[in-house]
Amino acid sequence: MRYDLIIRNGHCILPWGEAKTDIGVISGRIASLNVPGHAEAAETIDATGLHVLPGLIDAHVHLRDPGKPEIESIPTGTKAAALGGVTTVFDMPNTNPSITSAEMLRWKQEYVSANSWIDFGFYVGATRENTTELGTLEQMEGVCAVKVFAGSSTGDLMIEDDAGIEAVMRHGHRRVAFHSEDEYRLQERRKQFHTGQPHDMHRIWRDEECAFLGTRRIMAIARKTRRPAHILHTSTAEELKYLQGFRDIATVEVLVNHLTQVAPDCYETLGALAVMNPPIRDRRHFDAAWQAVADGTIDVVSSDHAPHSLEAKAKPWPECPAGLTGVQTIVPVMLNHVNAGRLSLGRLVDLMSSGPARVYGLQAKGRIAAGYDADFTLVDMKARRTITNDWIVTPAGWTPFDGTDIQGWPVATIVRGNIVMRDDTITGTPIGQLACFTP
Repeated sequence: MRYDLIIRNGHCILPWGEAKTDIGVISGRIASLNVPGHAEAAETIDATGLHVLPGLIDAHVHLRDPGKPEIESIPTGTKAAALGGVTTVFDMPNTNPSITSAEMLRWKQEYVSANSWIDFGFYVGATRENTTELGTLEQMEGVCAVKVFAGSSTGDLMIEDDAGIEAVMRHGHRRVAFHSEDEYRLQERRKQFHTGQPHDMHRIWRDEECAFLGTRRIMAIARKTRRPAHILHTSTAEELKYLQGFRDIATVEVLVNHLTQVAPDCYETLGALAVMNPPIRDRRHFDAAWQAVADGTIDVVSSDHAPHSLEAKAKPWPECPAGLTGVQTIVPVMLNHVNAGRLSLGRLVDLMSSGPARVYGLQAKGRIAAGYDADFTLVDMKARRTITNDWIVTPAGWTPFDGTDIQGWPVATIVRGNIVMRDDTITGTPIGQLACFTP
């Protein structure tokens, strides 16, 4: 048998454990996990000394397309993802115009298929106007989930009241993803603060109860409607403990920033480059997030890549926009956590590959197994690098991890057998396709 690609001598993270084996790829799919030594291929990668992971997924990005190509776009954002070892992204709908209709979903399907460097899923945004159509919209090709902004949004994408959220939950059947800050509490507390206060006030304004109250309300509605919910960027110890009681209907995402940065230090060091929603919190919540990684509460780790220009970030708080870059740095930062002993490489794969596939019903991805898409992230766990702004290809041009020393680095990104990135170099042309999800 002749293969299109063979990856030899790598330490492969298989669903049943780590094994040193040779992987064969034919027509974009994994054909063998035990390729004989005499087998030939159009291309062979010697992965000696490397770990071969199933393609890593960033299930929460804002690529600003359509709308702001000078900040980010699907071509630049997926190139950044590939450089960072990510093989699939799920993009959020709060663009300009927003992705809330069949017309805009069709536009995005066509645009992604021609311009993405890696495979791609996208959320459809819930509005009061499209609520009754969501059961149909969520079935369109490439749609990973319905997204509800229950807090911290503008225009028609905001659904902050219980009746509106319940209506969304009663139309369709797939998992609904939530930004779950309580908008009423946010608006009431906003009156206590004024322009020019320290950036650390961001976490005081958007306090723990803003997030916890939003999550409690959503869980009550999920239980009532029996509709599964996914709580995005969970940021508090209280939420993580509470959600353990709702595992029949709830899944949980935590961001790499909440596993890496701690207040108030991050605000003192980074200022506006640490301002995001929900905010980075203090050590108690940081420790709770890592405990939730250890005990299995967390299903998915994502970046919430949401770039803004440095000019916009230079505005005084709270006029500076919330959101950080992250899709290019999430894999190195998480590999560094593995080397620091905070989690195993197998748990990282669970959080960034098999976990997203399980939560969203992503088909043929998320594991190294025969018949699955030949998506791989090859990493050198011994490599030492420093993340710098000049490595970032997002047009915004910055990262909150600038100057961070890392051990563990992605050295190749392979999507359906196509080598998209190797040794910090993008190769070929955009070959991304729409991801396939369970109806």
